[in-house]
Amino acid sequence: MGVKPDRAPGVVPLPPGPGSTPPPPGYSHPMSPSSSRHPSLLLRPTRLRDVPELIRISRLIYGERGAWKAVELRSHLDRFPEGQFVAQDPRTGHLLGMAVSLVLRADRWPPDASWRTLTGNGLITTHDPGGETLYAAGVAVAPQARGRGVGSALYRERETLLKRLGLERIRAGARIPGYGVVAGALSPEAYVEEVVRGMRTDPTLSFQLAHGFQVVGVARHYLPADRSSLGHAAVVEWRPKATEGGSSRPGQ
Repeated sequence: MGVKPDRAPGVVPLPPGPGSTPPPPGYSHPMSPSSSRHPSLLLRPTRLRDVPELIRISRLIYGERGAWKAVELRSHLDRFPEGQFVAQDPRTGHLLGMAVSLVLRADRWPPDASWRTLTGNGLITTHDPGGETLYAAGVAVAPQARGRGVGSALYRERETLLKRLGLERIRAGARIPGYGVVAGALSPEAYVEEVVRGMRTDPTLSFQLAHGFQVVGVARHYLPADRSSLGHAAVVEWRPKATEGGSSRPGQ
């Protein structure tokens, strides 16, 4: 993913706290108790009152320029609240990570479209409830929480959401932060191919491959602000196995 894109016990959903907006009519809680169990993590829907802490976390990771903005995070909750969730330390209440998602029709967007194009400049105004693809617009893990399985837990929760909505695939732009140091010798496509073949390891792409994603292309200039990837990304997809159940939508 680009800069932002790489920007627990199960519980009954809590009522909205002060400053939170109640869920819209027909909103179904995205976290099932069985899918959110982890001894040191709580996965729950993002709330409006989480916005300041999520901005703080994203600034630690991406700096002021690349961090999520309040207007973007609020827009996510307005457009597709089901696709936004956080990982929280149940003992301290501190947020440890976040995931941002939206639904797209894959055939309406070129595979090498930029992150800003696909996400409506980060506001996810491109969200299409009639689509078949869950687009992973961002995952971020607080620096102090790395190594605790937060990223893996957020990925699994996305997979659960995909199955619940009856969608076909998760698609994402995977950052390739290891590319910058070898760019003089390799094209982005050649670099991605070497990572896929196991000839080299990339901090982000290798992680996603280990979680069952497959590379379907390379998006040049996916996110120009991602300097370590020189703006490029691998386009990756994850599809549920037939035994796990795929799309339940008519005709799909």
